[in-house]
Amino acid sequence: MANVIQPQKLFVASCMALLVTSLSFGIRAGILGGLGVEFHLDNQQLSIITSTAFWGFPLAVVIGGFIVDVIGMKRLLLAAFVLHLLGIVLTIFASGFWSLFISTLFIGMANGTVEAACNPLVATIFPDNKTTKLNHFHLWFPGGIVIGTLLVFLLSKLGLSWQLQVATMIIPTLIYGYLFLKLDFPVTERVASGVSSAQMYRSIFSPLFGVMFILMFGTAITELFTGQWINVLLSNVTQNAILILALTAGVQTLGRGVAGAVVHKISPTGVLLFSAIFSALGLYLLSHVSGNMVFVAAFIFGLGVTYFWPTMLGFVSENIPQSGALGMNLMGGAGMFAVSLYMIFMGGFYDRIILKQLPAGASLDAYSHAAPGSAEATAFAQANAVAGPEILNATLIIPIMLIVAFTGLFFYMRNRKKTDVPVKHVEIV
Repeated sequence: MANVIQPQKLFVASCMALLVTSLSFGIRAGILGGLGVEFHLDNQQLSIITSTAFWGFPLAVVIGGFIVDVIGMKRLLLAAFVLHLLGIVLTIFASGFWSLFISTLFIGMANGTVEAACNPLVATIFPDNKTTKLNHFHLWFPGGIVIGTLLVFLLSKLGLSWQLQVATMIIPTLIYGYLFLKLDFPVTERVASGVSSAQMYRSIFSPLFGVMFILMFGTAITELFTGQWINVLLSNVTQNAILILALTAGVQTLGRGVAGAVVHKISPTGVLLFSAIFSALGLYLLSHVSGNMVFVAAFIFGLGVTYFWPTMLGFVSENIPQSGALGMNLMGGAGMFAVSLYMIFMGGFYDRIILKQLPAGASLDAYSHAAPGSAEATAFAQANAVAGPEILNATLIIPIMLIVAFTGLFFYMRNRKKTDVPVKHVEIV
């Protein structure tokens, strides 16, 4: 008996899997500071733990990109389910640095496996409505971050533990695992269309793909490093730093909902240039303003990073179509890997900035765990108020470099289009 493919149920399960991925980002961002206090971790240790999710992601997404056509999307997604469940449970029972490191690695690998399988799955099950459905699917990443950050904010206000906050991810994980287990899957679109593996591999070695691969480093760092560390970096600038992440993610969710209308008026390269300009402006304001103006800055920054990730993938899909799922997965892996390295570097830099603000020979651990109201606690808070904005200011150089790069790409693609045969315009996905 032939398999019965149920596109809508597969799509709902895919969205639920991406929701777990985004919840892990939002919840981890919200509890990061608390983990440091409870387990006596400095910022460099926290950055190593956090970066583990970002290099676990590219490890899984790249491997998944190479094998998804061979083993099938269902096996990949069931592996993601197991990794998510293990990562969540191990996080809940974590006792220090290494247990948090391992559990975060599992979650990062689960997140990457979801991306490696779900992007080609959505494209395959909705071949006649691909762009709209991919937009709807990618809404769940910033949307889930909004849910996760607000959940952390509310549960923290109620005095509930970070372990319970992490445990909320178990419910959607069990739901998507159950749905994927009982559903039948089609083969990938590349396999169905007959594009050879040799053609796919040749396409990812083109110069244009190489340029986009490198630029993905900058777009991912600008968006994801800032979002993941916002609660730590701005905790001494505003009392509700976690709400800044909710605001930026909310702007992203709404922006991606109208992505089609935006890209019809502005070319993909124009959108990327626009994004770099607003990201740079938003980062500059975040590092120089305080009070309620921080939320204005967050809105501008959120507007800037809204289209980075989907437009980079959409550009590769439009201009290097034979790269298929592997091309998109390599782009995602490149971005996440760059974020992981940047986090490790900036975590140590953050600690060094704080130490410069404290008395000579001061112990970072002693000052960070000083009794509230003490001279040490006050000095540490003042040091953090200097260090957070300084990190954001240092990161500002990345979107400024992207402005230059995307300006060049904009004119290059415009000139190339004049000599090429016109092709159908592809919306942001």
